[in-house]
Amino acid sequence: MPFVRIDLIRGRRPEEIRAIADAAHRALVDVLAIPERDRFQVITEHDADHIIALDAGLGFERTDHLVMIQIFTQSGRTTEVKQSLFHAVAKQLEPLGVGGEDVFLSIMENNPQDWSFGFGRAQYIEGDLAVPGR
Repeated sequence: MPFVRIDLIRGRRPEEIRAIADAAHRALVDVLAIPERDRFQVITEHDADHIIALDAGLGFERTDHLVMIQIFTQSGRTTEVKQSLFHAVAKQLEPLGVGGEDVFLSIMENNPQDWSFGFGRAQYIEGDLAVPGR
C-alpha cells in the first residue's frame, strides 16, 4: 500500500532507474512485510539545477547520484520500524553506487480513508482490503 515517489537527477540509464525502484521496493517488502505486488511508484528525473538538497548542517556533500524518496503510507508504524526502513533503503541502494550521503528519505502518514485504489472507491473503508496492521 505505500505510494512511493522517487526523484533523481537526470542521466541514469533505464536499468539503473529500475534497479533503484526495485531496491526501494525490496526494503519496503522486507521491513514493512507488504505483499510483493503491493507496489505503487512514480519516478521523476530532474535536471541537476532543479534539485536542491543540502545537508541540513550535517557536514557532508551530496553528489549527482542523489536519490530522494517520499513514502506515503498509513499511520501506525513505530519509530523503530521507520528507522529500520531508512537503514534498509540505504543498504539496498549502496550496491547500486548510491552512497549514504545521497539517500534522502521521508515518510508521510495518513489513514485508511485516505486511499482509493481504483473505481473511485475507498477499498479499505468498504472492506475490500484489510487495513494493514489491524
